[in-house]
Amino acid sequence: MHVDYLSRSLAKLVPLTVHAFGSDRPQGDGPRVVSYSPWEAVNGGAPYAAALATMSVDLAFAAGVEGASLVHSHTWYANLGGHLGKLVHGIPHVATTHSLEPLRPWKAEQLGGGYALSAFCERTAVENADAVIAVSRAMRDDVVDCYPAVDPERLHVILNGIDSEEYRPDPDTDVLERHGVRAGEPYAIFVGRITRQKGVTHLLDAAASIDSAAQLVLCAGAPDTPELGAEVRAKVESLQRERGNVFWIEEMLPRPDVIQLLSHAAVFVCPSVYEPLGIVNLEAMACETAVVATAVGGIPEVVVDGETGYLVPFDGGPNDPDGFAAQIAERVNAVLRDPALARRLGDAGRRRAVAEFSWDEIAEQTEALYRTLV
Repeated sequence: MHVDYLSRSLAKLVPLTVHAFGSDRPQGDGPRVVSYSPWEAVNGGAPYAAALATMSVDLAFAAGVEGASLVHSHTWYANLGGHLGKLVHGIPHVATTHSLEPLRPWKAEQLGGGYALSAFCERTAVENADAVIAVSRAMRDDVVDCYPAVDPERLHVILNGIDSEEYRPDPDTDVLERHGVRAGEPYAIFVGRITRQKGVTHLLDAAASIDSAAQLVLCAGAPDTPELGAEVRAKVESLQRERGNVFWIEEMLPRPDVIQLLSHAAVFVCPSVYEPLGIVNLEAMACETAVVATAVGGIPEVVVDGETGYLVPFDGGPNDPDGFAAQIAERVNAVLRDPALARRLGDAGRRRAVAEFSWDEIAEQTEALYRTLV
């Protein structure tokens, strides 16, 4: 998401080619996109195979950026490619950190030995990058803590952004009707992958205490592991029996569908246990939806407690999951039961998203950083 939107604004300022995973993309009005697929030899059924496949794309990236004057990578998936491109072609490498592998230990559950490979890719690239971008001040602090070898002078904070023309309230209700969600009746919504990081299990634990008269909409799919998927399914089915009003949308929805679902929600819930910034909170705010989110990472730099939503402390979350779930439910209920409050928080969120998180401004800051390196 970050690269998609940043590249549109950045291409107005610098000659830009995006090197991406996957199949070929249609070439539109934006930057040129070159796509890469992993080597077939490393595609296997073992958990670590995904990490090896990613590294094979990084090798192709390094060859593909020949002729560039600078390479900019995002996340461990591409960081190694950026580092290798720097070495092969003698060009500066900028690495943007959207998360950090040492702070996501649950990935060992997903990747097995591949987690050691992802950690290697990230550490090697971040410690050797000419500049490291953190997407929040909290993310900058995390980089300093996790990678003390990085010179703080090479660290720069450039936030995530939101396209407030695309993400805006949608008055239509056809998407709600298609999924059985009742328009005009309050609901809380979660949008995100089924991963330990996003905290969906905490929300499901909280749901038993959320007003049963309100609907709960879960746009949640792509579980990290079959075991986590089974755990979430069991919790959802239990809730559907006990409180009803639970709608689980498992497929990946088109962006306009998500925008409509966000627009009609009384409250968006982000129970993440780790979130360097959290673009999804900006998406909800831009749709004039109040937010209840965990006060972790960069989320407090986006959600203003009591103004655009409510923040839930996570200090005791790992050791007191029941207490954490109860606090989520308490704040969600406060918004669900007070439509005037929901409107006030949502209006303030939209104003903040528009005023503070423009992609054009973020692109200008990024281009200025490039000019210090080339």
